[in-house]
Amino acid sequence: MDAVQVFVFAATGYLYLKNKRKRRSWVHPINAARCTHGHFVTLYRPLRERDPTKFFNYLRMSIPSFDELLSKVREPLMKRDTNMRDAIPGEEMLVITLRYLASGCSLQDLHYNFRVGRSTAGEIVRKVCQTIWDTMREECLTTPTDEAWAQNAATFLERANFPNCLRAVDGKHVRIVKPLQSGSLYHNYKHYFSIGLLAVADANYNFVCVDVGSYGKDSDSTLFRNSTLWNAIESGTLHIPRPAPLPGRGVAVPYAFVGDEAFGLSTHLLRPYSGTHLTVKKRVFNYRLSRARRYVECTFGILSNKWRIFHRPLDLHVDFCVDIVKCCCVLHNFVRARDGFNFDDSLSVCGLEEFINDDVMPVNRHSNRHRDALANYFTSEAGQVPWQTGSI
Repeated sequence: MDAVQVFVFAATGYLYLKNKRKRRSWVHPINAARCTHGHFVTLYRPLRERDPTKFFNYLRMSIPSFDELLSKVREPLMKRDTNMRDAIPGEEMLVITLRYLASGCSLQDLHYNFRVGRSTAGEIVRKVCQTIWDTMREECLTTPTDEAWAQNAATFLERANFPNCLRAVDGKHVRIVKPLQSGSLYHNYKHYFSIGLLAVADANYNFVCVDVGSYGKDSDSTLFRNSTLWNAIESGTLHIPRPAPLPGRGVAVPYAFVGDEAFGLSTHLLRPYSGTHLTVKKRVFNYRLSRARRYVECTFGILSNKWRIFHRPLDLHVDFCVDIVKCCCVLHNFVRARDGFNFDDSLSVCGLEEFINDDVMPVNRHSNRHRDALANYFTSEAGQVPWQTGSI
């Protein structure tokens, strides 16, 4: 390279650096106005100070419940301020996350509403969801004790007229956008992409156990057999009460969960009789089983209508989707215990679809004997209810 070439190269580099576009600002003007024009300042604070009813509608929980939740997660969410910028407070992070879950908006909407970067909004939502799950899982999803099993069985008998019922179990598809390079693993029988949510609910519309993140192609029975709950039942570590006689009868029947047709019949899991041309006795059993199973359906309805993030497909990484679903289940129990629920929310399930059972499993004769004993009991004088014949 001669002197002329060196000069041309140096001149070209100088002109490039001189004309290079300089960064206009360190923070985008929209985000720079977060402390004055963001929804945390312009909407959340006025609602908190002046309108508790609108506050409940905005964040799906009362002010006392929000303050209690904030006290539990504030410390894990706390970050230090730097010389470059101030950290977003834990209270604002919680408000951003709850509004995202409650409204079903996108991360782009959070960017414009709360004046934070889109990637920052995603990091906030995921961090808060993980913190809520890690901090409150043991409190909101407690392991049932012997006393809790017996008490809930008594509640099912009183409210649903179903004896020796432990809990109701069901599975739902949570819609997601197709994950990259996932093939057909998350493609379900309804021809969209989803992850599985298996849940066990009690007679008070609370979740007792959840299993989140299975492939959309899996069935209810497959998901249940692979769950930690089933492993605990099979290993005998769940402390299920011993078989007890039916009320007014001397026949001892094991305590069992109740599920729909997608589950396989076993000693501790009852499902309806299949088929169309059933006897009156079997139809009565199916009706009585459906009255007990409706509690988990109503629980899903309350969950999906309160946290409307379930009303649209989750356009996020699968692990992020799992964090959101687990967080919503914990929040469901947390708010349910403190603020109750809206009865209308329990009447329909929005955004969550049923599983279908593609497995052909033989019926265990021993388990079928227990189901037949309950069917006989429901049509006997001691176990029938006045309206059951007119409802089948």
